[in-house]
Amino acid sequence: MTHVLVTGAAGGIGYAVAERFAAERGARMVLADVRPDELSERAAVLRGAYPGAEVTTRACDLIAPDVADGLIDPDDPPDVVVNAAGAYPARPLLEMTPQAWDRVQAVNVRAPMALTVAAGRALVAAGRTGAVVNVSSGAATRARPGAAHYATSKAALEMLTRSCAVELGPHGIRVNAVAPGFVTVDSPANPVTETYASAVSTNPLGRRGVPTDVAGAVHWLCGADAGWITGAILRVDGGSTAGTTALPLHWDGETAVQTGLEGTS
Repeated sequence: MTHVLVTGAAGGIGYAVAERFAAERGARMVLADVRPDELSERAAVLRGAYPGAEVTTRACDLIAPDVADGLIDPDDPPDVVVNAAGAYPARPLLEMTPQAWDRVQAVNVRAPMALTVAAGRALVAAGRTGAVVNVSSGAATRARPGAAHYATSKAALEMLTRSCAVELGPHGIRVNAVAPGFVTVDSPANPVTETYASAVSTNPLGRRGVPTDVAGAVHWLCGADAGWITGAILRVDGGSTAGTTALPLHWDGETAVQTGLEGTS
């Protein structure tokens, strides 16, 4: 029976990940989130839809320095850890405070580190292998106004992913990350304006992402088919990393004719 821990499980991506694992017959799941009511509701839905899954909840704030103690049982560590929880507030740089900066780093970087280390120690002690997947973001490689703390945290999370992969790989513990593009999650905890969503959701595949797009990638990275993959950052973004379809041709047809370059190679 696969034992899975998912943080941010009351949110769109976290819940989609939890549901994907719950659909596996016999999955044993621990779902964590800072919102107890929403978390309980999500867990109840999973229990009703997937009777074969064992679902327990842990309401906690990942900013707590001892968060790993409440989520990782050293005598019964999870086979899979999915660090899906994340904070992405918007605050202009000139209005940034150390407190606002530190909270984002604590949730987005320190908590995944603490959970990965705690799970790694327990798995090594038990002589078992495992898989960790962190949820990063396209912001790890592209800054934007109001997101200095968020973008920095995701860049750090990607390096944390590689560092953990290097040190835990010899113990048979794989650590990877997915980096979603814009995904519609309708989260009251992390609201996004339609103006922003429209501006960032242009990609070669022509649609916004949905949580199940990310959940499928996470599930695959945790499985046997990805058994020789560690330290990877999988961009699940509709092709946004490759480029954009939003820009016009920088030359029009008439310009090409006038320059004599039309049809040349």
